[in-house]
Amino acid sequence: MRIRTAVRVEGVVQGVGFRPFVHGLATGLGLAGLVGNDARGVFIEVEGDRDAVERFLGGLREPPPLAVVERITTRPLPPGGPRGFAIVGSDATGRRAALVAADSATCDACLRELRDPADRRHRYPFVNCTGCGPRFTIVTGVPYDRPNTTMARFAMCDACAAEYHDPADRRFHAQPVCCPACGPRLVLRGADGRALPGDPVEAARAFLADGGVLALKGLGGYHLAATARDESAVAALRSRKHRADKPFAVMVADLLAARLLAEVDPAEEALLTSPRRPIVLLHRRAGAPLAGAVAPGNRSIGVMLPYTPLHHLLAAEPLVMTSGNVSDEPIAHRDEDAFARLGAIAGAFLTHDRPIHVRTDDSVTRVFRGRELPVRRSRGYVPAPVPLPPGGPAVLACGAQLKNTFCLAHDGRAFVSPHIGDLENYETLRAYEEGVAHFRRLFAITPSVVAHDLHPEYLSTKYALDRGLPLAGVQHHHAHVAACLADNESAGPVIGVAFDGTGYGTDGTLWGGEFLIADLTGFERAGHLLPVPLPGGAAAIREPWRMAAAYGVPAGLDVARRNAASWDRVVALARRGVGSPPTSSVGRLFDAVAAVLGVRDRVGYEGQAAVELEQRADLDECGAYPVRLDGDAPFTVRGADIVAAVVADLDAGVPVVAARFHNTVARLVVTGAARLRESTGLTTVALSGGVFQNVLLLDRTVTGLETEGFEVLVHRRVPPNDGGISLGQAAVATARALTH
Repeated sequence: MRIRTAVRVEGVVQGVGFRPFVHGLATGLGLAGLVGNDARGVFIEVEGDRDAVERFLGGLREPPPLAVVERITTRPLPPGGPRGFAIVGSDATGRRAALVAADSATCDACLRELRDPADRRHRYPFVNCTGCGPRFTIVTGVPYDRPNTTMARFAMCDACAAEYHDPADRRFHAQPVCCPACGPRLVLRGADGRALPGDPVEAARAFLADGGVLALKGLGGYHLAATARDESAVAALRSRKHRADKPFAVMVADLLAARLLAEVDPAEEALLTSPRRPIVLLHRRAGAPLAGAVAPGNRSIGVMLPYTPLHHLLAAEPLVMTSGNVSDEPIAHRDEDAFARLGAIAGAFLTHDRPIHVRTDDSVTRVFRGRELPVRRSRGYVPAPVPLPPGGPAVLACGAQLKNTFCLAHDGRAFVSPHIGDLENYETLRAYEEGVAHFRRLFAITPSVVAHDLHPEYLSTKYALDRGLPLAGVQHHHAHVAACLADNESAGPVIGVAFDGTGYGTDGTLWGGEFLIADLTGFERAGHLLPVPLPGGAAAIREPWRMAAAYGVPAGLDVARRNAASWDRVVALARRGVGSPPTSSVGRLFDAVAAVLGVRDRVGYEGQAAVELEQRADLDECGAYPVRLDGDAPFTVRGADIVAAVVADLDAGVPVVAARFHNTVARLVVTGAARLRESTGLTTVALSGGVFQNVLLLDRTVTGLETEGFEVLVHRRVPPNDGGISLGQAAVATARALTH
């Protein structure tokens, strides 16, 4: 029996070779019809024998590698359509709902062309096809067609046009398609902007080999690069970038080179070689051939493989590859901005004339128990949506102050922005505002509700209050737990454990060591670390020794002697509470212990003391200090008791104090969860907050909880740190609207 069917496919189905895939599937089954793009996704008509149509519909569930099919809907049509099967022009009318693909690493087929001296794209640094290349960073609108990308300015030559219009070619409607005759061009410029002679790639490689710092235009912005084995080059980069200690990522040519630097298990290999090509945090090999300044004092190393043709041409030797910015600024992505901001850092610029429309930093991730644990979600992942319950209003969630992202949510999809950074200067705030405006246009979402943090001084909160729209305030740690719930497609209720640096509490104090009974609509504070003073406010975050003083450690300890000039004054501040807001932060507890153990008195980046304390921990140590829960509804835990136990072990010369402290914090979570299970009957625990980026702590905590029979939810699509806050805010605002 012959039938004709209209089919709509929604998801990531534009710019990923989906239409030629449909064309091949239909013609292979002898079906007539058509396929095209529109503002919602892909529309199809097929006509033929019922069995062939059903096989066609089943085949749509096995799309090309970069495609993601979210939904397929069908409706019958009267027979009598056109003969043959055609790919038709795009329809840009209607409400935009099509998903835009993320940027994708160079595929094997394009790499073969890049390396083939007989190919017309030999060594061409912009080779791409429907299976790879820039997507999100060049898109200006939808449908995803060339006029709606930054490739619109490059007219295709006859050879590229023939590929572009041939449904049998893998470059059929590959919007960034180009070649040396018609596409973007590479140029090496000096810091003064003048073009330098010679082949740009070879000259750049020679410049790096001579110890230079190179600014390199990538997919989502500029990198700063230096030879990773050259101690003086890496030190120069650190000094000029004002990045004293934070580890640099390293780009290596291939997996073999990665294994010379670090241990790589199968899950880590899969991440390294995936089309997303994130920076993957790996266990560093002893004696890895790297400059000591790459990742000082760290047993992990961030490694990534090349993800553009230019990277493949350049990265014959390991290269430090770090964001093109001065510390705490957004990554530079426009050429004039890069020369202005990076000219004092880089001695040369390897750049090109294809504009980057959206700045997008590298993503950072790691593997926890065989699954991905994001640290920074950006290039390669954005703008893939996170599912939310359908219905409810269009929401703009403004995120937090540090590690900021924003989120636009509607129709069951939450679009979390790329990592923006800390909203502490004009450049970052401007990047934030530009990003919100672009997402609103790209996804055709006009928010009717604005969700925000409760902290009145966050710039993201002030931005929300200035929108003139109905507001949904979401407490910081509730947003953390809600993000973990949304990440796991759960509505709760759960025992939520949110451990981080600081977040504004409903009582006006600074929370950070929280046990919550929470679902997506609300929460109850069920337990927390007993508050201690934060002497000097933000100064105590920059100087962890102040937290040791706040926790009352003896004045005879080394930490007090190292800071003798200010110790008594800070102790007095803490006792009087002058300029010392109370905090229940577990992050600050880590700071106090790190200072007591001589790990670090002052930090150069957020969380540095805790990161380095984790490095000191003996992985074989199982001992822990006693944990006592006081009171009820909410219970409290005296962090001072834990610090006192650390001091006692230190005085006794115990060599495994850092590990025992980690084990104690894990025991605290298990003990608190067990107490709350008795009163609530809940058996699921959601772990969130930046403290749980510490994989040693996370592993000990999950092991302890599972041993006690709990189901444990951890992050897998957005980070547990403040980069996930905007998703949590959007999930809460949506859930509240659906229940009222």
